[in-house]
Amino acid sequence: MKKLLLSLLFIPLMTMQDNPAYLLYDRNGKAMQYSDLLAAAQKADVVFFGESHNNPICHWLQLRLTKDLHKAVGDRLVLAAEMFEADDQLVLNEYLSGLIKESNFEKEAKIWNNYATDYKPLVNFAKQNKLSFVASNIPRRYASMVAAQGLSSLEKLDAEAKKMLPPLPIPLDRELPGYKNMVAMMGGHGGAMSDNMVAAQASKDATMGYHTARVWEKGKLIIHFNGSYHSDNFEGIIWYLNRYKPGLNILTISVSEQDDISSLSKDALNKAHFIVAIPSDMTKTY
Repeated sequence: MKKLLLSLLFIPLMTMQDNPAYLLYDRNGKAMQYSDLLAAAQKADVVFFGESHNNPICHWLQLRLTKDLHKAVGDRLVLAAEMFEADDQLVLNEYLSGLIKESNFEKEAKIWNNYATDYKPLVNFAKQNKLSFVASNIPRRYASMVAAQGLSSLEKLDAEAKKMLPPLPIPLDRELPGYKNMVAMMGGHGGAMSDNMVAAQASKDATMGYHTARVWEKGKLIIHFNGSYHSDNFEGIIWYLNRYKPGLNILTISVSEQDDISSLSKDALNKAHFIVAIPSDMTKTY
């Protein structure tokens, strides 16, 4: 009877292990545990969690990692995110400090359509624990301007607007593989249109890198949430952050959605320090 009870207890455990929602790997494809990620993240100055925007496992892991890092480092933790633009910083701060109602914040900030399910838990965790939350992205109107007119168009902005941007002119290395791949995805043709699209992407990467560098100080641990393409292959935001604040200990996380997660896809190797492999049929948040 004792053996039978042990067997019955063992069945659901095996079922969960045989059908996991995600598996974690290092950049070389070696299987890792969540505890390995948490331990490495605690030693970093900045953690970039590159997500698939509509993947619920990404968002759950972001919240879990944020909570566990807070347990470890307390108020030394700072949150930052692509999903909030620099001109939303004031209204975000007002909500976090309790000065304005949640309804006012959600109406006046340019929140994403999936905010309620995917980012609101992070914002409210910051609010409940009195943590700073950095709106790191470039205002979308300026990214659109770059997409139409190029990086030099930012010089036309007034001094108040430029406070939300990195120092101008924004440097751009068009030979970085990530930017070259953008051109390839647009048909491989050069010209003003593809050049400006790359420039618009760079304006986002540079602004996020700049605001991360601006708020970091010794002893702080910043966890930054962004689409994985902004930090994959240690490019994008990472390239700019290394220019604005060289020498930081940076940890990157990416995601690989694949049919079989029992091993890491070759395409995902070396994308980040840690890669979260998630079944491709995982339900989406939108």
